[in-house]
Amino acid sequence: MNNRMKPQVIAIAGVSGGGKTTIAKYLHRKLKNSRILFFDDYDFDGVDDIIDWVNKGADYESWDLSPLIKDVDKLRHEPLNYIVLDYPFAYKNAKMSDVIDFTMFIDTPLDVAMARRMLRDFKSSSTATIMSEMENYISQGRMGYMEMLKSVKPNSDVVVDGMLSVSEITDKIMEAIKVG
Repeated sequence: MNNRMKPQVIAIAGVSGGGKTTIAKYLHRKLKNSRILFFDDYDFDGVDDIIDWVNKGADYESWDLSPLIKDVDKLRHEPLNYIVLDYPFAYKNAKMSDVIDFTMFIDTPLDVAMARRMLRDFKSSSTATIMSEMENYISQGRMGYMEMLKSVKPNSDVVVDGMLSVSEITDKIMEAIKVG
């Protein structure tokens, strides 16, 4: 019989531009014997238009997260200590919540998250493209961010200030999951 403990699955949640990927990568480097999975590496079925999804009530069960769940399940059978997920929804999807042990929500001010996203995604874009994206954010995109704050943030184990340094946020996560 195998008495080996399964790895602890840690999900890093937050809004787009909130620091999930940066924190997940840094945490992965600090945790011994860990693997990392990124939500954005998957093409999920079920939701094509985020704003339409929010307008219809933001049903987190409408996301078919089975490819990510399958990969987490595979990793849970490997001799690992931790699986770090760059995953925005915390416990909001029932099937996904079954495989997560701990969630940390990075609470980044929306103006900072938007500025980070613009710097990350629109470096080579024209002024017209950037202006169009900003108009879209004001007219409808912000609703997606607000949905995260309303639903995902309170469904996380710990909320951490997204304005702290990467090392401070990571230290708080390690403290919360009791890594010495």
